[in-house]
Amino acid sequence: MYPHLQVMRVQLSKYIVFALFISVAPDLYGQQTSGQKPEDTEVWEPVPKEVTPAATCGAPPSDAIVLFDGKNLDEWVSVKDKSPAKWVVADGVLTVNKKSGNIETKQTFRDYQLHIEWRIPADITGQGQARGNSGVFLASTGPGDDGYELQVLDSYQNKTYVNGMAGSMYKQAIPLANPARKPGEWQTYDVVWTAPTFDPDGSLKTPAYVTVFFNGVLVQNHFELKGQTLYIGRPFYKKYTTAPIKLQAHGDPSQPISFRNIWVRKLD
Repeated sequence: MYPHLQVMRVQLSKYIVFALFISVAPDLYGQQTSGQKPEDTEVWEPVPKEVTPAATCGAPPSDAIVLFDGKNLDEWVSVKDKSPAKWVVADGVLTVNKKSGNIETKQTFRDYQLHIEWRIPADITGQGQARGNSGVFLASTGPGDDGYELQVLDSYQNKTYVNGMAGSMYKQAIPLANPARKPGEWQTYDVVWTAPTFDPDGSLKTPAYVTVFFNGVLVQNHFELKGQTLYIGRPFYKKYTTAPIKLQAHGDPSQPISFRNIWVRKLD
């Protein structure tokens, strides 16, 4: 057979198959929906609980636990000795006091939604990791553990290793974008944290996942962590059930980082 006739035969076969599919498709669809009603695929229960949204963007909804409302540190303690937190509260803002060390929430959490706003000083100096360094530890598993750190840093025209810039899960996840504002302007993190789970013997059952919006921009999309976010070495998991949220006192004490409007919603 001539080659061009063989090509024509193949093409004709394709047309015939397609025509047959079109002719039977309505019958197949009719068989799938025959005797069914729209109500058959309607789900009425369980009814989601009602949550009243905040009147202004970023403010806590009705079911949120407010961790800092600009007035006091009643929800926080020192990581080192669990004494009352001694960071500075003034004009509705919480500012790092490096001399008193890291602070963490009195309450512990598992799966949650977190909103937190932070600000690098407008007169910040230095470069790289020495420029407005702090962190939000999404699960603070103990004074001697690294935990799971969402990095806080001046990343506006400040070059550093990309898995250590603002919006990164420190040393593990590079942010998908860099939406950092200038120093002196307020920045926002909105986080969904899914905690890891463990078998009775301490082995990992399911890993941790994190989704982060940085100034309204998605920078971590359900990222699967490989373990704690270590400064040195490879990540690993250490069993825990619930854990507090920790804020880091890190960097030049003359140029401290500030926080405000911190709230959390339990999802478990």
